[in-house]
Amino acid sequence: MCFDRTACFKTLIFAGLYCASFISFAQNSQSSGLYFPPTDAADWEKMSLREAGLDQEGIGQFLEWVSGTNTRAFIILKDGKLVVEEYWGNKLTGLGPMNEESFWYWASAGKTLTATLIGIAENEKLLKIKDRTQKYLGKGWTSMKNADEKKIRIRNHLTMTTGLDEQVANPNSIDPKDFQFKAKAGSRWSYHNGPYTILEQVLASASGMSFQDFYEEKIGEPIGMKGFWQKSGQNNVFYSTPRSMARFGLLMLAEGQWEERQIYSGDFFQTLSNASQDLNPSYGYLTWLNGKSFYKLPRTDREFDGPLIPAAPEDMYQAMGLNGQFLMVIPSKNLVIVRMGTGPDSGEIPFLLIRQLWDRLGPLLQE
Repeated sequence: MCFDRTACFKTLIFAGLYCASFISFAQNSQSSGLYFPPTDAADWEKMSLREAGLDQEGIGQFLEWVSGTNTRAFIILKDGKLVVEEYWGNKLTGLGPMNEESFWYWASAGKTLTATLIGIAENEKLLKIKDRTQKYLGKGWTSMKNADEKKIRIRNHLTMTTGLDEQVANPNSIDPKDFQFKAKAGSRWSYHNGPYTILEQVLASASGMSFQDFYEEKIGEPIGMKGFWQKSGQNNVFYSTPRSMARFGLLMLAEGQWEERQIYSGDFFQTLSNASQDLNPSYGYLTWLNGKSFYKLPRTDREFDGPLIPAAPEDMYQAMGLNGQFLMVIPSKNLVIVRMGTGPDSGEIPFLLIRQLWDRLGPLLQE
């Protein structure tokens, strides 16, 4: 018991300041050793291959292979600094060679960006991921019975566990007639674009802002990302420069901090890059994970033993999209890796390509 009120008060103030400092240190520990490029200029500090711990001779051979896989842009960041930045072929428009200012589509790699926006909305108390989807879309956003529809929550959209049938005529559709019952929410994992895409409407309803405006205000402007969302049929596709994709990867590596500004924080983002459910432990919140005991792939209920990408670091997590749009984050090595381009195959998510990439790149990462 403290009998000196002044002393007690000072002790409480000190304890409060200490706790605040400790929390701040914990939040900043991942970002403290990182470099952040300026948001208002093209300057970006570089790091040599030797400093980055990469096999200099092997990287040359690796990049020669990469260039032969229809890759348009390939970037490696170490501690936030540019180690590798290469461009090949033409811009998406076909008008001139690909370069650092060229825009390219993310395809399903944009899912991770969407998950981040939902997480920021939860940070700002605009929504809760445990909320029923009906709260934001109203009753009848599916063709299911209300008893089944009301069991679907935002978290189910983020984890691909809505229970909606992906084998409808158009799995990209967000029309109620194409949202049909397959299983109880939370009981089945299935890669399905429609329930993901409709998160745009959930966010707009919760925030009162357009998807583009919310992105610009919460992520684009604060970290200097150049990008935009554009409708393609019923899909909403994100386009950006390769460096902007790298900026977003750096934000994730820094656990939501950009220089002195905390863009996002909290448990949501720990789960984003970790197993979000038991049905497919290799999936977080709209994000693919490495190093888990098994994984599932789109269009099949089969479980495959072992990690998603055996030759890659176990703690790697990645945004992945059609034709090999890859954003790979490796916290243990402070690496961010970007690959944009067209695909050597027509797979919805080109898992073979990313495995081949790591079969060659993995041995070049020196301890």
